[in-house]
Amino acid sequence: MHGRMLAIESSCDETAAAVVERTEAGELAVLSNIVASQHDLHQRYAGVVPEIASRAHLEKILPVIHEALASAKLKLCHVDAVSVGIRPGLIGSLLVGVSAAKAIAWSLSKPFFGIDHVEAHLWSGLLGQSAAEFPALGLVVSGGHTSLFHLDSQMTPTLLGSTIDDAVGEAFDKAAFMLGLPHPGGPHLEQLARGGNPQAHAFPLAQTDALQFSFSGLKTAMLYAVRGVPAGRGKSSHFTRSHRDLPQGAKADLAASFQRAAIASVLRRLREAHARYPCKTLCVGGGVVANQALRHELMVFAVERNIALRMPPQEYCVDNAAMIGGAAWMRIVRGDAGDPLTMPAQPNSALASAPTMRGTR
Repeated sequence: MHGRMLAIESSCDETAAAVVERTEAGELAVLSNIVASQHDLHQRYAGVVPEIASRAHLEKILPVIHEALASAKLKLCHVDAVSVGIRPGLIGSLLVGVSAAKAIAWSLSKPFFGIDHVEAHLWSGLLGQSAAEFPALGLVVSGGHTSLFHLDSQMTPTLLGSTIDDAVGEAFDKAAFMLGLPHPGGPHLEQLARGGNPQAHAFPLAQTDALQFSFSGLKTAMLYAVRGVPAGRGKSSHFTRSHRDLPQGAKADLAASFQRAAIASVLRRLREAHARYPCKTLCVGGGVVANQALRHELMVFAVERNIALRMPPQEYCVDNAAMIGGAAWMRIVRGDAGDPLTMPAQPNSALASAPTMRGTR
């Protein structure tokens, strides 16, 4: 099947719409991809405020959809199906995009697809590229998720392992906050790390079972390196310094060392997964994939093992609607006719609680 998919994304603080076309050759072509960011609204709070986010989505959702259609040189009547990120996310934010998508699908009598945001990240590397060979491994690294998947010949993700505490993107943001960097923290930490020595601090890598991730210990080590080990006990406990006491060079070394350790942790689990589940392709996605140091390590990993790497360009790493449309087309390829309009928005990912593969191959 070929046609044009209108896709909408509003799971957190990005209001996005896109038109994704599946060509007769089977490729996923992005005709438009519009993202309205809310970073300026949340910067003073050093994080996303749910109520502010949902109100901003209400203001931006229709203009963003109109811009996506205009950029693709299409009218609404030219759309063949409608998809939306329906889980996981901030429920107030999700409801804005889901309500808009359902209304459009109903008014056009077109198929409706509610897409898992995490699964959409998995397929983001296929946008504008050739189809992947299976079996494959999938890696999603973002502010809310750090997960490994096995992708079989039916393109159905099966969870191999995930984080037991912080997601890697969340750890980056918290480390940036410790260093006094503005929101969003991850990109600012990466920028600061470029001027530092990644070997300056020997931060620990978590020892977890199976293919699980953990970043809380790394985060704590970073906190002590920045602010010192707490003095005193109980209510009198206090840190001996703050990031303001550190020279810029010391901050850069801390950022570079933290980044190196976080990426090393991700790559270690990826190597273990490949040893257990040999694959032909590695599909990666999520906001942290925009990090240039991680991108380099993933390319080295794929070259060393002679596997194809499906890694999205930076505009498809952060939350966007093109990946939602791509994931919907993958479902259509599997023979899926769509979802009922009664399908509810959900704050949690279905993949996060999916069956986990055990053992080795």
